[in-house]
Amino acid sequence: MGLLPQSSLAPDGIRVADLVARGRAPHQGLFQQWRTSDEEAVSAALEATRLTELSGRLVDELSGGQRQRVWVAMLLAQQTGVLLLDEPTTFLDIAHQYELLELLRTLHEEGRTIVAVLHDLDQAARYADHLVVMRDGAIVATGAPAEVVTAEMVHEVFGLPCIVMPDPVTGTPSVAPLDPRAAAR
Repeated sequence: MGLLPQSSLAPDGIRVADLVARGRAPHQGLFQQWRTSDEEAVSAALEATRLTELSGRLVDELSGGQRQRVWVAMLLAQQTGVLLLDEPTTFLDIAHQYELLELLRTLHEEGRTIVAVLHDLDQAARYADHLVVMRDGAIVATGAPAEVVTAEMVHEVFGLPCIVMPDPVTGTPSVAPLDPRAAAR
């Protein structure tokens, strides 16, 4: 099982490829440390996260979004069947958020189990097969996005008056907050 925590700290002075390579530690034997399969896993992870060109850079020199992609690459290099990700789109610009979510979708289609904490309801509804909505540590709703993402649930859990309508591209639920000034009139 691989884990991407909400925030991570890289050792000072470490290069991107070296940090990603640390994801291979569980695969290292006592006597044989680095194999061709390890190199291939790191290269594939760097390529999947579009970090190959940054592989020689110091992690300290990267933007927050680039650093987040390095941590995702390290997770991918582990090649586990289950990936747990806590807010994986943190620090990523909108294009990289969707790129990462598409990558996670592809990994899921290839047979990996993906469990992710997402606070963007539209992204969660677009990419998840199954949602678990929580408030104050308790499960409020669970099921398919179309069953779970409702205006009532959003108001109950987040206190946000809204309408939920089909996304024009995917047909998945999309949340549109109501104008609070209109509600006050």
